Amino acid sequence: MPEIRETVLPGVGVRYELSTTTGTRLGVVAHRHGRRDLLVYDRADPDAARELVALTAAESAALAVMLGGSFPVDGPGSAGRAAGGAAEAGRAAGRGHPIGPFAVDWVPVPPGSPYAGRSIATAGVRSITGVSIVAVLRHDAAYPTPGPDFCLQAGDTALVVGTPDGVEALVELLEG
Repeated sequence: MPEIRETVLPGVGVRYELSTTTGTRLGVVAHRHGRRDLLVYDRADPDAARELVALTAAESAALAVMLGGSFPVDGPGSAGRAAGGAAEAGRAAGRGHPIGPFAVDWVPVPPGSPYAGRSIATAGVRSITGVSIVAVLRHDAAYPTPGPDFCLQAGDTALVVGTPDGVEALVELLEG
């Protein structure tokens, strides 16, 4: 199974890349709001895309099904482990999974965040954005159901539930 490389694009989403056995480099940029950009990289210039196809969330899901994929929900960093591997690039990248009027999202606390070192309550996460932090990943440790006194740290990844607008507000809040 090819290795899928994952790069977080702050404020944008996640880029996934793989190389085929024929040497073609493919990529998917999974935007936070559901859009996907399918990229075919130029062989002569590996940093340039020779083709970019913008897909809606529904179109990317349909393409994933056509390719025989599934939509695992393993959280960030799961691209290489996911059953069906390449299908991971077609899912919402752990970013903004819609559940009715709600969204479930993985939100990083970036370096330099004005909220790093502050508790969830002090940061005003729920009162400002309406979003609940239901778990925090820190290095290799998981902190399920962190209380309001739990202090966020740069490099943490919070599993959050809220409206799509609330999740986006939280991202903006943490980015300062």
